[in-house]
Amino acid sequence: MQSLIEYCSWILPYEKICIVCDRPLHLRFDNQNRLHAEGEPAIEFIDGFSLYSYHGVTLPEKYGKIHPNQWQANWLQSEKNAELRRVLIQGIGYARICQELQAVELDTWAEYTLLKIDADVDEELIYLLKMTCPSTGFIHALRVPPDMETAQEAIRW
Repeated sequence: MQSLIEYCSWILPYEKICIVCDRPLHLRFDNQNRLHAEGEPAIEFIDGFSLYSYHGVTLPEKYGKIHPNQWQANWLQSEKNAELRRVLIQGIGYARICQELQAVELDTWAEYTLLKIDADVDEELIYLLKMTCPSTGFIHALRVPPDMETAQEAIRW
């Protein structure tokens, strides 16, 4: 009984049956101790059962087994689950989403551009402020409220 408790993960005893589960082969976490793995299972058992997770959110295998660098922005248009869309947006990043879904330029000011993504990918329209570092050329995109009308207004926000 002692070795059973020592080497097994879950033991669920009932009156006429006892369910014993082996320890997982792999448990992967992010720096906040949430289940997380990129392109591989966050939990993996010897019998092949696996669970995919991205920063604590359980993913279907179709997303989980692919590294976020290879996720495609057009998946956002067909994904019905809002939480999964949020995770996809986080993993893909606004810069790639802008590029892959052809964001519309609404206004520019200096190295800032206000963009709108017309594709139906989230609960509300996606407006982004694209910022280009003048010295390095690095592009960063930040989501802003959809009522922004100018790049300067988005900067002030």
